[in-house]
Amino acid sequence: MAGRAGPGTLELTAVHRFPNEPVRIGGTLHWDILALYRDVLHGLREAGPVDGIGIDSWAVDYGLLDATGALLGNPVHYRDGRTDGIAARVAATISEPDLYARTGLQKLPFNTIYQLVAAAGTPQLEAARHLLLIPDLIAYWLTGEQCAEATNASTTQLLDARSGTWASGLMDELGIRPALFPGLRMPGEVIGRTLPTAGLGETDVIAVGSHDTASAVVGVPGAGHFAYISCGTWSLVGVELEAPVLTEASRLANFTNEGGVDGTVRYLRNVMGLWPLQECLRDWGRPDLPALLRAAAAAPAFGTVLDLDDPAFLPPGGMADRIRRRAGRHLDRPALVRCIMDSLALAHRRAVRQAQELSGRHADTVHIVGGGARNELLCQLTADACGLPVLAGPVEATALGNVLVQARAAGAIGGDLPALRALLRDTQQIVRYEPRGDEATWRAVEREVGG
Repeated sequence: MAGRAGPGTLELTAVHRFPNEPVRIGGTLHWDILALYRDVLHGLREAGPVDGIGIDSWAVDYGLLDATGALLGNPVHYRDGRTDGIAARVAATISEPDLYARTGLQKLPFNTIYQLVAAAGTPQLEAARHLLLIPDLIAYWLTGEQCAEATNASTTQLLDARSGTWASGLMDELGIRPALFPGLRMPGEVIGRTLPTAGLGETDVIAVGSHDTASAVVGVPGAGHFAYISCGTWSLVGVELEAPVLTEASRLANFTNEGGVDGTVRYLRNVMGLWPLQECLRDWGRPDLPALLRAAAAAPAFGTVLDLDDPAFLPPGGMADRIRRRAGRHLDRPALVRCIMDSLALAHRRAVRQAQELSGRHADTVHIVGGGARNELLCQLTADACGLPVLAGPVEATALGNVLVQARAAGAIGGDLPALRALLRDTQQIVRYEPRGDEATWRAVEREVGG
């Protein structure tokens, strides 16, 4: 994405879109990182001369480098099964309450901490001298500089929630070498200049909120008291805070305290998001989604509602059949899509309400950004479920948040986060959905599903 920013101006142009298709080799699911890097270079060249480059990506996954800086194999995909059962092994050494009190991270089976414990003793990890999270790996290939951008580092469950530094004592207790981890960089710092070998001329690579959700939250055009849902493959549902919430109640609700831009805390919970729908569409040969959503909107509400956060729905493949088995009956395609939409709206309701209760931060509105902002049925159902207005858009919040941090670092714009968000409100399309329906019905469905 090429961005243009200045006073009263914020524009994006899609330069190059490309597939991101994991590869299974020898029973292990990997990212095809070299193909991704090739396409990143192609996109940068298509964009032409730019004043800065900012990289954001998914969290938790990493590449291992040897002593010469060479990559030791393709990074393992977080949906790979190698971390099955690892959380229990970690808890035998560090209790879950203690781990949460130190890191503030929700328990997710694919967190970096569990990936590294799963990889203990493997030849790759033994040979490794450096570990770089995915956006940091791409920045290293572009600049030759090794660093760890702080917002993404906060997702590893290896960062101290209070000090914002690597939790080296925790690493020692789990047999993870602290020397693997590079120094931290904050969003807005220049990582380095592009190398001649990249073929891009000399351009600053600027640290942004390199966890895509960190950039997406910058791209939320909120004002006052709001909750946000960064909705795509996952739904990241939460509020923005000044300090972490490290209570036992927060841990039991599986909320996370991840780093945000300008020292903020992204207090949120991962909800399964549109992954089940995406997988069904893939199984069905990618049918006409707008037509399918219209048919789903006409299907009976609450015919089947499931807990989509069940780990059974995490792996790829055969999603429609898994949903039907869990429902205990056959669902045609419109009914199955309606099941996903109702279930996801219910999950949004739970997370928005718990985020407010646990943090003490009230929300008057809910902002949905990312691909889910295009889904009119989901946006309306989320407004109905939460009993709050939903403001949908921008769709490309992650790219916009990335560009805003770069532009501020380069001096093209100024101001704090509220000023950046004011520019979003002035320049981006936002659609408002008012809540409808019956609160008592949502409460009844919530009780039925076990909320």
